Amino acid sequence: MLPRGLSALPCALCLLACLAPLAVHGAPPPAGGWAEIRVVDAGTGRGVPLVELETVNSLKFVTDNAGRVAFNEPGLMGQELFFSVRSHGYEMAKDGFGFAGARLVPRAGQVSEIKITRKNRAERLCRLTGEGLYRDSELLGHRVPPANPGRVAGQDSIQAAIYRNRIYWFWGDTLQMRYPLGLFRMAGATSAVPDVNDPKSDPAAGIAYDYFADPDTKFARAMMPLADRPAGVVWVNAVFVVPDEKGIDKLVGHYSRRKGLTDEYEQGIAVFNDEKAIFESAKQLPLDETWRRPDGHPILHEEGGRRWLLFGSPSPNVRVPATLADVLDPAKYEAFTCAKSARAGKSAEPLLGADGRPRWRWQAELPPVDSATEAAWVKAGTIRAADTRFLPADVAAPADRIILHRGTVNWNAHRRKWVLVAGQSFGKPSLLGEVWYAEADAPTGPFAKAVRIVTHDRQTFYNVCHHAFLDRAGGRLIHFEGTYTNDFSGNPEKTPRYNYNQILYRLDLDTLKGSGVLAGE
Repeated sequence: MLPRGLSALPCALCLLACLAPLAVHGAPPPAGGWAEIRVVDAGTGRGVPLVELETVNSLKFVTDNAGRVAFNEPGLMGQELFFSVRSHGYEMAKDGFGFAGARLVPRAGQVSEIKITRKNRAERLCRLTGEGLYRDSELLGHRVPPANPGRVAGQDSIQAAIYRNRIYWFWGDTLQMRYPLGLFRMAGATSAVPDVNDPKSDPAAGIAYDYFADPDTKFARAMMPLADRPAGVVWVNAVFVVPDEKGIDKLVGHYSRRKGLTDEYEQGIAVFNDEKAIFESAKQLPLDETWRRPDGHPILHEEGGRRWLLFGSPSPNVRVPATLADVLDPAKYEAFTCAKSARAGKSAEPLLGADGRPRWRWQAELPPVDSATEAAWVKAGTIRAADTRFLPADVAAPADRIILHRGTVNWNAHRRKWVLVAGQSFGKPSLLGEVWYAEADAPTGPFAKAVRIVTHDRQTFYNVCHHAFLDRAGGRLIHFEGTYTNDFSGNPEKTPRYNYNQILYRLDLDTLKGSGVLAGE
């Protein structure tokens, strides 16, 4: 005997077919046997990348940078199909049975359009790295932007700086298509500095990277080979430009040669050799030197009549005079702290004034205080949450504080504020995939409140970086990227082509009005 209620299932499926929304059909593009499915933002009409479509029998398709899927499944063409629709920060209305999706009839040479609604405050623009950026659009016969993917399959964690009138881009571990092990000593590329007033240089369609590539394999080559020290991966962090003793600008960064995420073999300061187009070690630092070194995404800042480089991840909490000689000298580094003392290289209890508030200052002895340290002090009751600088309150739930992960702080001409764009540690619904915006009058904060601008459902989006040189409309439109991956998410599913690659977002700062995060609200 059938379990109670099972006999009603066929009728329920029939009703579902009646309730599911039909997709809108448009004019056909020039194509062969492919049917085009295009997913667009209901508000802008722009194609949405990274949208997952799934049939009832679990066939999965992911939109390309133009929001397109090229569909040609034998036995399924010309018949009505239901596609479940999922996309981080976007949604479709659910039907009476709780299904979010659309019905359509794929036919060769015809277009079916699905509209979705953006819930993210930031707009997802495109995948920047890896192959097949416009794979489906190409299959469908559309013209696509030129690309030089350096034959890479995936790239991790961006660093970028304007140097010699070009943008220099550097990535950490880089995957290749011909073997599971790829390049683990930094990949690099350059691109033109965009004209922010020229629509043709809008990064929304991607960035035309010119990769530093091996002449034989055409695959991206090592940017810091350290050929005489073969063991370990090499990561270059905190890339910036600073003058040497002759006043000549040099491209500089911190390097770490290590076994993996934990064990470190060597660290120091690297300087770019323009003739060889590689980073070389300029100074090794002791392995126990944890803060007197560059970190994060450096910014230039003038204070007290001096030009400083500010470092931090994400909030600036270390500084050094902006010359190469000073960068190479650990004794010249200062930390921003409100600690009274330190233990085992970490800040201990806070230094409080008579009013019970932390006493912040620049000094050269104690390590810097960061978001995680403030969170621990708040939890222990040694400081008040309202007195923190790097632990903003969620404007949607003021009792919740955001522990900041990696990100950036940049001056914004439109807001006339220092704006912070950063990931969150221990976030929800993703552990390391939530992105927040905050602003302050100084690069060191206080960043009192923050608003969520991007969310991910059990996927990671880490090492977020706002590129101020891509700002448009006088700084009203800002662009940031991060690494999209299932790593650290607890989710075993890897999104084809997108996994372990860089994705670019755009945020219109004027859309934050009324959110409670802007100064004066």
